[in-house]
Amino acid sequence: MTGAEDPIELLARALAQTAGLVDGTGTELAARPTACRSWDVGRLIGHLLYDLRQFTVRARGGTPDWSQPSERVEEDWLHPFEAGAEELVAAWRGAGDLDGVVEVPGLGERPARFPVDQQTAEFAVHAWDLARATGQSVAGLDHEVAEASLAWARGALRPEFRGSEEEHHAFGPEVAVAGDAPVYDRLAAFFGRDPEDAG
Repeated sequence: MTGAEDPIELLARALAQTAGLVDGTGTELAARPTACRSWDVGRLIGHLLYDLRQFTVRARGGTPDWSQPSERVEEDWLHPFEAGAEELVAAWRGAGDLDGVVEVPGLGERPARFPVDQQTAEFAVHAWDLARATGQSVAGLDHEVAEASLAWARGALRPEFRGSEEEHHAFGPEVAVAGDAPVYDRLAAFFGRDPEDAG
């Protein structure tokens, strides 16, 4: 079964490559800026750990509480990330059949795998953020993860979800890039990052 056919396998691959980038990020880089303007590297990794916890709640059938802010992390971020990633994948493996449809607020009926695909896209985009912020290569990142994430995003990220950070939007306007740009640059650009400005 390919990643496109098994959404949990694709998520596991997205998490594994993000873990590799976290492992390559020394704590001395915590204050470096990222493409997410209000976050430095320490805050970005804190956000990733927060996502792992909240996404695991969702995978277990609960309702994540997104009202609590993520914490800033300064050290020992690899082991918590690896443990959280393992828990998330195990939770989805235990969640049962992902065939059929689910109701997604604001989007109507979507395939039951929708939240898994959403989580994969979240980690794919933030892998790019972390790599570019810390000077790590994006060339070896999993292209199937990026292609699947971009396909998901094109069907899910509506124009009304975009706007400025000051207006509390999570996604900026899509940035124009060449159609033959590297797939991770195209993914980042669709999520409002500018590959030309990302360092």
